[in-house]
Amino acid sequence: MTDFVPINAIDPAAVEALLDRAFGRDRHGRTAYRLRDGVESIPDLSFAAIEGGVLAGTIQCWPIALRGDDGSIHPLVLVGPVAVEPSRQRGGLGKELVHQALDAALELDLDGAMMLIGDPEYYGRFWGFSAAATAGWRLPGPVEAHRLLARGTNVPAIAGELGPRVSVAV
Repeated sequence: MTDFVPINAIDPAAVEALLDRAFGRDRHGRTAYRLRDGVESIPDLSFAAIEGGVLAGTIQCWPIALRGDDGSIHPLVLVGPVAVEPSRQRGGLGKELVHQALDAALELDLDGAMMLIGDPEYYGRFWGFSAAATAGWRLPGPVEAHRLLARGTNVPAIAGELGPRVSVAV
């Protein structure tokens, strides 16, 4: 049986060790890490999966913003990383973690503008993420355009720069 708990209930060192095992120690240089640099994850949308008393997976969500070329600022929620213990990958735990985060976002009315960097077929099929509105978005590092995905009724289809949202009220 899997228990889902707030990620803040887990030792941060255990979370970091899981992220290292899932993504490698060089993960901090990736664009998604640079995108959320300097901000804390959103506690109400970030979870850990515990199986038999052992950390098996995590998901974190982050406050970011799209700063439009027109001067507008659009708050978004960055979904991920979704980390699953390598021996447990491909068993559906990652999917369950994404459901936990998206269900919490819906309950808290934070689901209007969510984005992630990921596989469009997977995230589109299960949760409706797409690249339809993201063509004009720029990030603080490289990304394959078809992997920059968003969903929600408040997703801005404008040109602009994505970056951390420093002041957030969630």
